Amino acid sequence: MKKIALAGCALALLSFSTSCTVFKVSLGDETLPLAERVISGEGRDKVLLLDISGFITSEDSSTLFSAKKKAGLLAQIREELDRARSDKQVKALVLRINSPGGGVTASDMLYHEIKKFKRDTGVTVLAHFMDTGASGAYYLALAADKITAQPTSVTGSIGVILFRVDASGLMQKIGVQSYEISSGDKKSMGSPFRRFSPEERELFQNLVDSLQTRFVNTVAEERKLPLDRVKKLADGRIYTASEAQSAGLIDGIGYLDEAIEQAKKMAGLGQASVVTYFRPGEYRPNLYSMSFINIDAGAMLQPGAAFMYLWWP
Repeated sequence: MKKIALAGCALALLSFSTSCTVFKVSLGDETLPLAERVISGEGRDKVLLLDISGFITSEDSSTLFSAKKKAGLLAQIREELDRARSDKQVKALVLRINSPGGGVTASDMLYHEIKKFKRDTGVTVLAHFMDTGASGAYYLALAADKITAQPTSVTGSIGVILFRVDASGLMQKIGVQSYEISSGDKKSMGSPFRRFSPEERELFQNLVDSLQTRFVNTVAEERKLPLDRVKKLADGRIYTASEAQSAGLIDGIGYLDEAIEQAKKMAGLGQASVVTYFRPGEYRPNLYSMSFINIDAGAMLQPGAAFMYLWWP
């Protein structure tokens, strides 16, 4: 990174003294290290509030109002967990989740990272849904010790969806043809330039079913629910918070401050500081200040097929 230090010195004639000011100008993007801010409470012990917001992906993302790329959600969460892992005063972690889900692999990797953090540290983890905690967001929340939701949250959408753009009709309309030379007749399976064959549709359905089995088994294992019961719940529909609680998908309903108090009790804490991590320059003054919302619909429109744990009405 190129930096220029500009020094401007002025002679103060009345005091016959010299003062010197140094300005730092950055000519490139600079990612500053995470800083910690206390947003409520007090005490040496800490409850960390960590955001999982927007579309779940491992890709770098930009905010809605800026084209500047930020670290992907997966990298951001791993960085925050690593910092918390090195801080022995962090005794509880609250995942504030507001997401419809996202990529199958990114959701599974976040689930894995949270499980690993729990094993490494013994820290209590509580997941709390804000507006939405659906599909891949629900999947990763299964790694927590408990799941709670706002009274107005929606959750569930346990299922897998395959996104594929079919541009063959448009190409025929405008007189454009696509030719392919491949090593096998299934090499271009899922190409947007032609329709599925019945055999290809069956192959993709088998892949979706396999990923769905993994999701259903994870729900049954983590929530201690009968497999047959989870299969009935996992038809892709969303549930209100009260419906989800009745079905055994979440543990309780309440507000964020109540979730934090519950996490403190689970960790056996009396007094504790509620802290959050942020990049210098971000506005994070209280419990309801969230980090950047990761909105990247382009991740769903990449060439080829995309398997998603996603609720996208």
